[in-house]
Amino acid sequence: MESRRLKAEHCQGTEAALGNLEAKRAKHSAGQNLIVAWNMKSRVIVKMETIVNKEKNMRTSLPLVIVLAVLLWTCEATGNNADEANKSKAGVVTSSSRGLHGYISYSATRPSDRIAYSAGMGFYAAVWPLIDKPIARFQIGLPSAWITPDNSDNKDKPLAPIGTHARDHWPERGPTWSSVFQTVEGGLGYWARNHFRYGPPKFSLNATPQCYDYEIGSPGWSFFYSNKALPDNRLGVAQLSNRLLIPPDALPFQGNPNGKFLGITYMALPFTKPTTGDPPTGDQAWTCFLSAANFKGPMAYYIPETWSKIGKLFNYPFIYGRGLDARPGRMGGGAMEINTVPCFQSRDSQGVIYTKLPRLQFPVDDKGRTLLVQDVTYYSKAALYDTFKAWRDGGPTCSGKFDEKGAFRSKLSTRTPRFDQGGKRIIGVEKIFDTKILESNVWGLEWRDGTTNANGYFPQYFKQVGDECVVVSAADVPEETQLLMKEFRLAGRGAPYTSPTGGAWGNPGPKSGPYKVDLADGSTVTYSWYRFIDQPSFQQYNWSEEKKAKLQSFVEKIHTKWPIDRDYMAPLSSGKLAAFDPALLVTPPDGMEVGYVPIVTHQENTN
Repeated sequence: MESRRLKAEHCQGTEAALGNLEAKRAKHSAGQNLIVAWNMKSRVIVKMETIVNKEKNMRTSLPLVIVLAVLLWTCEATGNNADEANKSKAGVVTSSSRGLHGYISYSATRPSDRIAYSAGMGFYAAVWPLIDKPIARFQIGLPSAWITPDNSDNKDKPLAPIGTHARDHWPERGPTWSSVFQTVEGGLGYWARNHFRYGPPKFSLNATPQCYDYEIGSPGWSFFYSNKALPDNRLGVAQLSNRLLIPPDALPFQGNPNGKFLGITYMALPFTKPTTGDPPTGDQAWTCFLSAANFKGPMAYYIPETWSKIGKLFNYPFIYGRGLDARPGRMGGGAMEINTVPCFQSRDSQGVIYTKLPRLQFPVDDKGRTLLVQDVTYYSKAALYDTFKAWRDGGPTCSGKFDEKGAFRSKLSTRTPRFDQGGKRIIGVEKIFDTKILESNVWGLEWRDGTTNANGYFPQYFKQVGDECVVVSAADVPEETQLLMKEFRLAGRGAPYTSPTGGAWGNPGPKSGPYKVDLADGSTVTYSWYRFIDQPSFQQYNWSEEKKAKLQSFVEKIHTKWPIDRDYMAPLSSGKLAAFDPALLVTPPDGMEVGYVPIVTHQENTN
């Protein structure tokens, strides 16, 4: 770029010099008439006509004219070389992982007593195949939740201990690092590290209990970061359901749930009592409830010690009592997080850059709308915590249904999203669709391109204009770029997820199994039946036999009284529920109908 700038200045200087020469010519009225002209391509024509014989002036002027002619010829050659360079680069396609970034988001109102309504959050989110083929290195999260512990009383002291990933690598999150201290995340989406892609999205748990040192996405594994199970002391999810498998590569759906909904709620529940030991631990077990066509109820929870042990591990008493085991949950609105999208880039013969994205699709109804999220609700302890605790302590049976007296139905708002491509702002998406709060307080998209009863598509082609990427149609992309026929690489099949046979997985170990089942994503899952309290995640804790017996007995009551075919969340206001892959639904063996859970131990590609 710098060399081109200098050459341009050089050519401008040459033209200026010729202008000066013409001015001097006027002074030669008695001696010679010098005519200098150049056409649009800077070709120099010099004609010397001697009117009066003044050789001295000729000897002075002629060499100067020749030099200027050569310089202009050099400028022309430079321009021609640039044209040739652009032509040689035309159709050379390169790729990038920064094709699209941004958030399609909504905000939600909260009650005046925000802390009181911080015991849970839930909503119904649309499920649909965002892409029609499983593309490699593709990651977009569909609308999901984000929960952090409320440490708003701390203004300036670090929550992230020295030595954690967040503290050592993200100084911009200081001085408190509250946003990256601990989180409950997860939800619906496509993730770059998924091993077994199949078209539609999947549902996955996810949490970061230790300042992003690691993540927990299932009862045995991280959030797709490793084929191997987490170390025993980093396991954190307790499988609660005795009817639903939780594979490490997330839960696939049945068929093509094109715009159907999945209900998701995280609720803080007291399965165990708080403790005052080292470290002190609260009683909040963040429990994931789901509402699908073929499964309703709690699937799993994060054990309270998962959050509290960081203080002891780093010898940092300041954060005792500041984790998600003890603090109210801080919950905002929600968003689709567009993270990693592959992109092709190429030039035309003029050097103009064009780019191509995968085709991203959205289901559009007969009113030109895409419904994304509805029934956003925040919960106080009156919704479930209080009756659940009373039942745990010997009181009346708790039905598990969320009590409306502890529910706050939020009013939603939204704004036009902004997107970028490799740091360059994208212009023109808003002409195709925009976010909108639709009737009945539903957050979604309104399509402005006339799409109804079909798929709407995010723009696929762009033209770089300065520091912006402008949306263009496929017809506007020159064929010489070779972009129109270029296809994105499909995702391959990943390595198996494995678990050890010893340690927490083998002692006390399973009571029945292994069993195998083939899933809709083309994988085969191996699982075994463990007594609830014997599952691997609990074995790192030196709990008393009395504490373990009480928890085991309480879970047996839950298995007895909470079936999977009735509502716990309030029913969906409009639309239909998506169904999970039926192969995920299992039946306990004889004699293990209550108090036992199916723990996945292996997942591999189906032969």
